[in-house]
Amino acid sequence: MKFKLTTETDSLHHDLEKMSVNELLNNINREDHSVADAVEKAIPQIEALVPLIVNRMKQGGRLFYLGAGTSGRLGIVDASECPPTFGVPHDWVIGLIAGGDSAIRKAVEFAEDSVSQGWEDLQSYDISEKDVVIGIAASGTTPYVIGALEACNKKGILTGGITCNAGSPLALTANFPIEVVVGPEFVTGSTRMKAGTAQKLVLNMISTAVMIQLGRVKGNKMVDMQLSNNKLVDRGIRMVMNELGISREKAEFLIEENGNVRNAIKKYHERS
Repeated sequence: MKFKLTTETDSLHHDLEKMSVNELLNNINREDHSVADAVEKAIPQIEALVPLIVNRMKQGGRLFYLGAGTSGRLGIVDASECPPTFGVPHDWVIGLIAGGDSAIRKAVEFAEDSVSQGWEDLQSYDISEKDVVIGIAASGTTPYVIGALEACNKKGILTGGITCNAGSPLALTANFPIEVVVGPEFVTGSTRMKAGTAQKLVLNMISTAVMIQLGRVKGNKMVDMQLSNNKLVDRGIRMVMNELGISREKAEFLIEENGNVRNAIKKYHERS
């Protein structure tokens, strides 16, 4: 397959500055409708990778996301939400971005162009064959990501890749490529739009499916979530009330005593 940068192809919409606000919003929305369909086509590729991640994490491995710019930030967002959502340690899922943490808020010029820096960043975490590294790059051409995956492949570390161009260098490098081809952006080349949305959806699917497979969800509830604010404490209390059929007062006591929903339910059953 001949590689074509569809993410850089001219927008199908012209003279954007002449559009009304209503036209802009509706045209962006029309483009966004195509994203979920593109992700659906990639489900077989996602399905091939998820069980392998689960298997390695059961053996003590970790999941790394590696990207630059928007792609890197999306990986960091997904990684940072795993501990509060699923109650897992912060070092289970790790997001790395070209240019380091300062690049989360402010673009670091040319950081993504280093072929060696991605692997160096991974080495600082004592990465091993137990781990999985997923490179994220809308274009599929980012040197920071591709260089890191090439090094991982040589070391026997399982690699995945999320890209929005078919047949990209990233897809050819990753052991398990995930290609979500969303086509031209509304603003030409602005991959924070459809491509970014697609990558976020795929990351949601990967991390959520992995955590459910690892037993971090009961029924459809986040029983291991961190109760870090009043809203989440109230949610936890209601979950315990509904699960056990007890009063709010008893549920509050169990939550306060045990720290999270899973432990509260377990303690109640042990006492019954």
